[in-house]
Formats: sequence, C-alpha cells, structure tokens
Amino acid sequence: MTGTPDPIRVLIVDDSAVIRGALGRIVDAESDMTVVTTAPNGKVALDALRHARIDVVLLDVEMPEMDGLTALPLILAQYPDTRVIMASSLTQRGAEVTMTALAMGASDYIAKPAAKSGSATLAAVSQEIASKVRAIGRAARGHRAMPSATRAPMPAHTELLAARTDGAAPRILAIASSTGGPNALADVLSALPKNFALPILITQHMPAVFTLLLAQRLERDSGRSCVEAKDGDLIKPNCTYIAPGDYHMIVQTNEGQPYVRLTQSEPENYCRPSADPMLRSIAAIYGASTLTVILTGMGEDGMRGCKDVRLRGGRILVQDEATSVVWGMPGAVVNAGLAAAILPLPAIGPAIISHCTHTAPGKVAA
Repeated sequence: MTGTPDPIRVLIVDDSAVIRGALGRIVDAESDMTVVTTAPNGKVALDALRHARIDVVLLDVEMPEMDGLTALPLILAQYPDTRVIMASSLTQRGAEVTMTALAMGASDYIAKPAAKSGSATLAAVSQEIASKVRAIGRAARGHRAMPSATRAPMPAHTELLAARTDGAAPRILAIASSTGGPNALADVLSALPKNFALPILITQHMPAVFTLLLAQRLERDSGRSCVEAKDGDLIKPNCTYIAPGDYHMIVQTNEGQPYVRLTQSEPENYCRPSADPMLRSIAAIYGASTLTVILTGMGEDGMRGCKDVRLRGGRILVQDEATSVVWGMPGAVVNAGLAAAILPLPAIGPAIISHCTHTAPGKVAA
C-alpha cells in the first residue's frame, strides 16, 4: 500500500511578518505543500536550513542583517538540493534585483502579494505562487533522486540528431522557455558564434520590465544584437528578438519581408506572451526551414505550436530532464512525439550549429 507523498517543504524568508503570514497562508492552503518554518532574514534562514530538510525557499531581497542576494549563493552552495524562488516586487528596481538573482542561480521568482490587492488579484497571485512552488518542489525531489549522469530516455518514435541531415536548411531559430529559462537562454546563445546568421525569436514567460532586462543580459552574454521586440520590427539576420511582457509575438510578412507583430489577444496556456502563437506563425511562413528549441519551463506552452512546426517539416530540439529546472514544456513536446532530439543543455548550442551547417560545412545558413 502506497502512502500519501510527503508534502513539499517550504521555508519563507521575509523581514515583514505580514508578508510571511500571507505567503504562509497561500502555501498551507495547498494539500501537497507545507510551511516548515519562517525566517526574518538570510542569517536566520541559513540556521533553519541546518535543522530541517527544505525543498523550496521563498526568499525576499531586502532584509536586515543578511539580505537575499547575500544569502542566495550560500543557500545554493550549502544545500544544493534546495531550490530558491525569489519574492519580487514588479518594479524596475525589483526586476533588476530579481534578474541578478536568477543569474546567480535562483530557480524562479514570484510577485509578492500586495496588502491592498483585490480578491481576484490575490487569487491569481496565490495560484501562481502555489503552481511555482509545486512544480519546482517536485522537480527538486526528482533531481535529488536522479543519478547525475541520467539522461531523459529517447522515445522510439523520435529521430536521432545524427541522422537528421536531410531537409531544408534552417532560416530561423525559435526558442521557448519559462522557469529556469533566463540562464538556459544565456547558455544556448553564448554557445553560438557571433556571426550566427539566423534571426532568433524567443518567447520567455516574463512580465513587462523583466523582458527588456533579459534582452540586455542576452546581448551582453552572446555578443550579438538582442532586443525586446517592437511592433513592426523587420526580422533581420544575426539579431535576436524577445517577446515583450504582456504581448504575444508573432511573425507576418509584407511583400515577402517578415516582420514582428505584437498582439494582446487572449492568453494561451495562461500565458502572454505564449510560445504557441509565435511558433504557429513562424511555421506558416518558414515551413520546413524552422528550427525550434524548447527549453526548461513549467506547463505545456509550445507543445501545440511544435505540432505546426513538425507538420510543416521543421525540426524541434528539446532540453533533457536532468538539466532542466522544470521539465514541463520540453517534456510535453517529448510526450507528444514531436522532438527530433532530447539534449542536455550544454549540447543544445552545438546541435543548433550542426543543423545550420550541414548543408554547407563551415558556414551558417542565411
């Protein structure tokens, strides 16, 4: 007889007793997670971690004695099986600090519940917090049980990368990511040559302000032009376009010239931006010349768009479970039988180059 799985064990770290209480009520309202303890600063949090097994830490940034950015690397170094979610305010300052924390290894972030939030807003915030704690907590336990050398299995119906040397040369690279995506994107784009000719379109689940900072970070890391997309931007070679927060980014053409169209049509998969409309529009225009990469992320966004890519002959690479923060988005594509290859994160950049150079060795397809 199988017992009920242990609930996800959460530590809440915030100098505000009001915020600790609000977050605690959200977590404890879920049957599969529990608040083990709370802490008013990073120093107390580190002491708590020494005395209790914790799956997920909800970590504030600005606190007395030891702030979140000081505590974060100590938590990650001393407790590598514990995942950290930053509690962020959705302001320019909050976004900048949160992006720094993500670059340092935080798994994701949540928006702090505001004291005067309406019931609908509070319900949405609560759902987001519970969903992220659940997905990241479960993934942390899965990684803890997974041998370090484990790779996600390659289902029999997918094609091996080495065998995929036929078909149209890629003319565009589309990437979708969510939880854990900023660091994964930085790794992939940094592995591509500075003269990588294909335009790159990216949908990363993030709100406004954050997506501009992400574009700036990826431009620094990759050494290539990377912009938060604007409506009407022409899609040019050797340029990367990030879908801005709260807008779907799709591709349209005018007299054969592809350009970006931003829309605020209904969210898909509870997301705006969503990867599905981006992938559908790219597949319709570029067809078999579409190369798609699905990176770490919770949920199933991108899976339906990948069906369109595959239907039109495009190729899809996905990040494996062992190197994903959460294997929701890539796992959904694999389970739907759409992946050409399942690859650890360090292999994705080289795989993209391989796909883009097989038609003309030594050159990147334009």
